[in-house]
Amino acid sequence: MSELYLVIGAVLLALAIYLAVVNRRLTSRLRRAEKLFELSAGLHSSLRKPDLLHAAEAAARELAGLREAAVSIAYGESAMEDTADARRNAAVTLPIEAEGRVLGELRLSEIQSGLGREEAGQLAKFAEPLALAMSNASVYEALEESVRELQSATFLKERLESELQIAGSIQLSFLPTTMPSANEPFDVCALLKSAKEVGGDFYNFYKIDDRHLFFTLGDVSDKGIPAALFMAMTLSLIKGSMRSGLTPGELLEKVNDMLCADDAQLFATIVCGILQIETGEVVLSDGGHCTPYLVKADGTVEPVKLAKGIPLGSFPEFAYKNQSLLLEKGDKLVVYTDGITEAENGAQEQYSASRLQQFLSLAKDYSSAEIIDALLMDVFMFAGGAPQSDDIAVLCLSRR
Repeated sequence: MSELYLVIGAVLLALAIYLAVVNRRLTSRLRRAEKLFELSAGLHSSLRKPDLLHAAEAAARELAGLREAAVSIAYGESAMEDTADARRNAAVTLPIEAEGRVLGELRLSEIQSGLGREEAGQLAKFAEPLALAMSNASVYEALEESVRELQSATFLKERLESELQIAGSIQLSFLPTTMPSANEPFDVCALLKSAKEVGGDFYNFYKIDDRHLFFTLGDVSDKGIPAALFMAMTLSLIKGSMRSGLTPGELLEKVNDMLCADDAQLFATIVCGILQIETGEVVLSDGGHCTPYLVKADGTVEPVKLAKGIPLGSFPEFAYKNQSLLLEKGDKLVVYTDGITEAENGAQEQYSASRLQQFLSLAKDYSSAEIIDALLMDVFMFAGGAPQSDDIAVLCLSRR
């Protein structure tokens, strides 16, 4: 009986020892799992690559239990560019992969106390959350770069908008700011509506002397800032060259030669004229522009078929022709750019010259300003909300 007790005691002792060993191993594994979880979770607090690499190397060193071991992580392209010698010198090399893509390598070298199977397993498991942290760091880095690019683009956009507003203000400064007095025997009004902040359509009118009124309207062949610069240069040359006794054709010839000499690579269609205020005689000259219309006092609308010239800036030494018409009391002369006739609606139908002529036939009792306002309203109603694709300029001259 005593022998049986001894055997049972020995078995229980062996079982206790076994359970103690198993418990120590389980406790050790639990601690390693907790340590792995803690160190892995700590990786996600580092979103920038340098901080992440530093934290990951320290965590790998702690998991491996190698205080003096050299732990390095090759990240991204550097992992692919390393020499074969650098890889051979590593005692342990573990790939860091995410979604089937190799992000880098975890390397341990100069291991002094050896690396056990469990430590190696811990490092292998550590490589998985490390890969996720690396992937998140790459996304964060890309996001930061996108934010920087967006901030830069926003700054440039705001700067460009500011510069365009300034350019638009400068452009408007070239245009007349006051209409003639109601005591004048003529009524002239004009309007410019650019499709963008600045554009290439232009107009001007002013009295050369007490007996003559000069007026002009044109359209540069481009849009935006280049067109606005060419428009400003053209208007400056026109105003600087115009003088008493010069015909519109002679003026266009002088300005055309100067623009061709500058080789600006742009051109402008134009109509300009001089009104003899007392008699109502108008002398006109054309530079490849849209056909003006004469609205008679009785509502009859007649196209003014001018001798066609070339646009300003096309080629030099062209002789522009002059043509006269009589503006009787109540008559109106309407000059416009193709932004009117070529305005489109949603079905891509154009406003057209025939529609313009029909509108003008109903506007015989309007003032110059009223004709322009009503015409633009008619064009925009026709477009039905379709975006304005071209600059619009209109000038109306009537004799009271």
